[in-house]
Amino acid sequence: MKYIFQIRHLGCANCSAKIEHALRRSKQFQHIEINFMLGEVQVRADRAIDVVKTAAFIEKIANQYEDGIKVTYDVDNSEEHRHESCTKGECAAGLDAEGTHTDSKEGQGLYRRIKYTAFILGIILLLGGIVFKQDKMLILAYLLTGYDIVWMAFKNCIKGRMLDENFLMTIATVAAFAIGEYPEAVAVMIFYKIGEYMQDKAVDYSTREIEKAMDIRPDFARVLRDGERIVNPKDVNIGELVEVRPGEKIPLDGVVAEGSSALDTSMLTGESLPLTVGKGDEVLSGSINHEGVIRIHVTKLFKHSTASKILELIQSASSKKSKSENFITKFARWYTPLVVGLALLVAVVPSVITGNWQEWVYTSIIFLVISCPCALVVSVPLGFFGGIGAASKVGVLVKGSNYLEELNQIDTVVLDKTGTITKGRFGITHIMTKDASENEVLEYAALLESFSNHPIAKSIVKAYGREMNQSIKVTHFKEISGEGLAAKVNGEDVLAGNEKLMMRHSITYEKNDKLGSHVYVAKENKYLGCIIVADEIKEDSKEAVKSLKVRGIKRVVMLTGDKKEIADQIGKEAGVDEVYAELLPQDKVMKLEEELKQGRAVFVGDGINDAPVLARADIGIAMGGAGSDAAIEAADIVLMTDRLSSIGDVMDIAKKTRRIVTENIILALGVKVIVLVLGLLGIANMWLAVFADVGVSFLAVLNSIRVLGHNKGHMLEMVKKR
Repeated sequence: MKYIFQIRHLGCANCSAKIEHALRRSKQFQHIEINFMLGEVQVRADRAIDVVKTAAFIEKIANQYEDGIKVTYDVDNSEEHRHESCTKGECAAGLDAEGTHTDSKEGQGLYRRIKYTAFILGIILLLGGIVFKQDKMLILAYLLTGYDIVWMAFKNCIKGRMLDENFLMTIATVAAFAIGEYPEAVAVMIFYKIGEYMQDKAVDYSTREIEKAMDIRPDFARVLRDGERIVNPKDVNIGELVEVRPGEKIPLDGVVAEGSSALDTSMLTGESLPLTVGKGDEVLSGSINHEGVIRIHVTKLFKHSTASKILELIQSASSKKSKSENFITKFARWYTPLVVGLALLVAVVPSVITGNWQEWVYTSIIFLVISCPCALVVSVPLGFFGGIGAASKVGVLVKGSNYLEELNQIDTVVLDKTGTITKGRFGITHIMTKDASENEVLEYAALLESFSNHPIAKSIVKAYGREMNQSIKVTHFKEISGEGLAAKVNGEDVLAGNEKLMMRHSITYEKNDKLGSHVYVAKENKYLGCIIVADEIKEDSKEAVKSLKVRGIKRVVMLTGDKKEIADQIGKEAGVDEVYAELLPQDKVMKLEEELKQGRAVFVGDGINDAPVLARADIGIAMGGAGSDAAIEAADIVLMTDRLSSIGDVMDIAKKTRRIVTENIILALGVKVIVLVLGLLGIANMWLAVFADVGVSFLAVLNSIRVLGHNKGHMLEMVKKR
């Protein structure tokens, strides 16, 4: 079972990693993960747990690393349903570890005012101490600005947790006092706290922007129940009628019962063009109603709705960490002790040799200030989180940052045919006639096919596109299994079917070699013509395959269970490198495994029978628009639009995300190493050391959000221009 707790007042990404490590070491849970970006603790257990006691336990562990953390649980949480954030000023759970709110708004506001006042007084005293050369003023300024850091460091020392940023900053600044650098000790503490504040604001801004890009959750539902009621979408039942006005989000999946409108589905599919809907059309939750008032019959509960499923996929994505994130998390555990050890060596060894304790203790202080790995720990996962948010903006759901990273290694793309390269629905490609007009052949076929539910029959009726003439009487309708249809139309015998039906009635017909399903039409034993029905290739498939080649994909392969001649024609039209036809589901898996032996392969499919292949691929991509639930569940990435070109979009985002994450790692480590070397050479001071810590963190966080500016489809446009 899955439980999601909200964790509040967690301001340090490095502390978050330490808390997660400690909770895992406790072995109290089957699995536990802290999502620093969303402020969540995700717990998996093999049995029901006491959520209040669990929240209290998590909060107790968390407060050993960072003071003032609160852990709450939403009573609406379940395996299928994710909690909503606190809204309208009240937490959805309404509970802390003891079951009540302990941090009132008034108390928090008063504490903040006192804290800010003390900080401003500290700055004034610092300036006064420097001007009037009063050490007492400087010491008082230090206590006013850094009391909370010193107090937290003291508490952590008692708990045996010494290598956190509070302890390191306290030791560094106290050591500065010890060697007589009073103004610098106070100023560095002030600069450090300003930098921390700016870093926290930057992280908050970044996560808000990313969440805003992914926010498709409907706020309310206007349900027509004993009049009109505005309720939580969770409280609406299947079969109820909801009204959606212009500018409002559709709260639940359903079918339009009244009215018509144009819907903005860009938050779901990335499609910028509005979707026109009317009576009888299916609509998805999270779409925005642009024009008229529509009423919708609800077909799914909120927890099973499209919006809820998409949110679940996006917000659980951070739990599947990339190799870069896992490496940085492990690296951070060794980095701080290593640099602190170097600081001790720098303070003692050269001082003993040269006797110049003040110079080398000052140099060791620089090492201590630099030793916090926050810039790395926060900026790398934030970069991937931004990549997942950017992908959701273009209608692509990436289920984990590990898949976003792995996309950069792919060299082979394996495609299913039906529903992936093609539209997955039949359409009329040709109408051949003999002694009759195209309209006459189509009308006779549509009259008979209107009595059938076969996909080919539906495509012919749809192509006819008109209401059936009520003056035409169709009687004695008969469906002949494996052959076609027969009926009397205004008393005349009409046939519509395959070659076997023509031969049964000894009708001379004209064969043709065009690909597709052939529907021959005859009246009174006289051949009228033939309708060719085939699965149509998607408009962007050819350009999408070209764009994959432009992006460095070496081979594009198509797998299908369809006939070889049809598959070869589709493959040639789409421009794929190889085609394998007449395959059973297990044959597709075998072919994919052959491709995996040659390189890194992604498989793209949409059907239920594609689920085993999606699961076997290095990365499985499902068509989410028309794709089956089984395919979406098995896939690692879901394309909410049926456009194949979306693969190119997410590959671009993956590339940009990798570049930004690499920049952050180089920036954070590079600056720290440079300042450490400059410190050893006696060039760097404590100001530069603080910049190497919080300043670099701030810059890396701002750099991470750049991925949200991804320009959708720019590579596809480049291909079209060629």
